[in-house]
This record gives sequence, structure tokens and C-alpha cells, in this order.
Amino acid sequence: MALVEASKPEVTSPPIAAESKIAPTKPRRGLFQTRVIAPLIHLLRVGATPRQLAWSLAVGVAIGINPIIGSTTLLCLAVAFCFRLNLVASQIANHLSFPIQLALLAAWLRAGQILFRTGPPPLEPNDLIHLMRQHPWSTAQMLWTWQWHGLVVWLLVATILTPLLAAALHPILRRLLLKLHQHPA
Repeated sequence: MALVEASKPEVTSPPIAAESKIAPTKPRRGLFQTRVIAPLIHLLRVGATPRQLAWSLAVGVAIGINPIIGSTTLLCLAVAFCFRLNLVASQIANHLSFPIQLALLAAWLRAGQILFRTGPPPLEPNDLIHLMRQHPWSTAQMLWTWQWHGLVVWLLVATILTPLLAAALHPILRRLLLKLHQHPA
């Protein structure tokens, strides 16, 4: 029995130092820093060019503000894949653009209405619900008219916005890449 007790290791507490040193913690980073800035910096570090990232971000924003809600993710992936853009950067910009897409929806529809000289859509909730219950197919067709009118206006704006945004982002990303080369982390 003495053998069994002797083979058990003694549990001791670690010695308490006179001066306990607490390791410094990293500062907390915000959601924007961790979900947007850090992935873009990582993409620059692993070899993405500032030009490619600028175009990827610009395309993501342009597609992210289109008037067809729910279409942006697949459309952005398809365009980024076809033009060999960075999928991660385009999706980051696309998803950041969602609040802008919601804010611009009425503007796209109104601009399409002006461009194509159509009457205003019945956007009153009660009228729209009544029409959907009584004539669902014709109501969907009627709403699609305003939707594609807004889509045409968006295409016109996107063809101008995308190169301008890419041109504005390129020098910023180039400076960021130079700063990363000067101070690697």
C-alpha cells in the first residue's frame, strides 16, 4: 500500500512570484477592422495587386447597389469569376453595399419611371396587397416593368461608377501596399 501512495504524483501549486507580470493583451479590433480591413490587408500580403483589388471592390459595390434585391451575391460571384477578379474582395464590397442598395431602391425605380415615362407604381401597401390577392400574375408583371426600368438605369450608372470607383481605390490600395512593405507585421 505504501508503494501505491508513493507512486502518486504530488499536486502542488506553482510558486508565487514576488512580482507577477501580466502579459499585455492585444487591443480589441472592431467589426469593420476584422471583417473588412484585415481581409483586404491579408489579400495584399498574399499577392493580390492593388489594381485587381480596386476593380474587385468597385465591381462589388456596383453590383451590390442594383435594384433587384436578392440577386447580388450570385451576380457578383459570376462577374468576378468571368473577369478573374478577387472573389473575396468583391463579396466584401457587395455585402457592405446592402444598406445603400435598400436606400437607392426607390431612386432606381423613380429614375426608371422618368426615363421610360411610365406611371408611378402602386406602392401603397394596401393597394399592392389587394392587387396581389386579386391578380397575382398581372401584378407581378406590372411590378417587373418598373423593376427592369430601374435595372436599365442602374446599368447606365454602373458603367460610369465602376471605373471611377476603381480609379479612386487604386492609389489608396497602392499606398497601403507600400506601407505594408515598409512595416511588415
